[in-house]
Amino acid sequence: MNYGLSALVCFALVAVLVPVLRRFAIRQGFVDRPNARKIHTTPVPLMGGAALYVGVIATLFLFQGITRLSLTISLGGLLLVIIGLIDDASKSKGKDFPVWPRVIAYLAVAALPLGFGIHIEGLSSPHGMILFPDWLGAVSSIMWVFALINMINFIDGVDGLASGVSTLSSLTLFLAALYKQQYPTAMLAVILVAACTAFLFYNFYPARIFMGDAGATFLGYALAVIAVDGAFKSATMVTLAVPLLALGVPILDTAVVMLRRLISGKGLHRADKLHTHHVLMRWGLTQIQTVSFIYLVAALFSLLSLVLLLALG
Repeated sequence: MNYGLSALVCFALVAVLVPVLRRFAIRQGFVDRPNARKIHTTPVPLMGGAALYVGVIATLFLFQGITRLSLTISLGGLLLVIIGLIDDASKSKGKDFPVWPRVIAYLAVAALPLGFGIHIEGLSSPHGMILFPDWLGAVSSIMWVFALINMINFIDGVDGLASGVSTLSSLTLFLAALYKQQYPTAMLAVILVAACTAFLFYNFYPARIFMGDAGATFLGYALAVIAVDGAFKSATMVTLAVPLLALGVPILDTAVVMLRRLISGKGLHRADKLHTHHVLMRWGLTQIQTVSFIYLVAALFSLLSLVLLLALG
């Protein structure tokens, strides 16, 4: 497995595609317009998600060919990018895309890995493997993928936040996959690291392009599949903690926001300004300070997950 070359190819593809799609988005008026809930004050081009998808999938097929993993990511990712671009197009016109078509699409995509044999199988212990019933493995896998698709989308509210956190999470899952000798999963993870890093050059404050729902949901899906195919597969109690900690920032942010919405009586799907990045900025932090602080928390979670894996895995 040539991880360095695959990462370099993906980085170059995304770095070239982003400015091309940015110019196209500006010409077409495909931009995220400011409103009362959003932080940016000027229209910002969307379509960054399309660059992430093309870069990841092209590199994955180039270095892995047609496999169950590449088909899972490409087919599920394609549906997410299409529905995400439709949603982003609505935003560019100042409209909100209905929530239910998205929920149905996300559930369909979350179930897709099952058709390629990618699912949570059970837990291993010193006494042997505890296999989950088929229905439990399927339900837990679908819930995990569906949740992470939304979680990464939820944190995509400040320049560079989702792309930076996804970079750290992908890197952690890459190292964990290498440690467990899960080489195809490691290849996908390192490709994702490269894609997110290249995109971050254009997305860090002040962002020149957004990934939009198309990019955030695709990243969430790819990270979820990496975890299911890697750390979650026949996991011990220790390795179970690796993806949970590696993705600790979006998981905790979502849990806190959902709790606040329940307490306040708001709909769980209603967009608001209750996310961690909104709170930090209300406390007086700038966008760069907010993102840097959350990066630090994500890095600490990732480090802890790797320490646990090396010490007890």
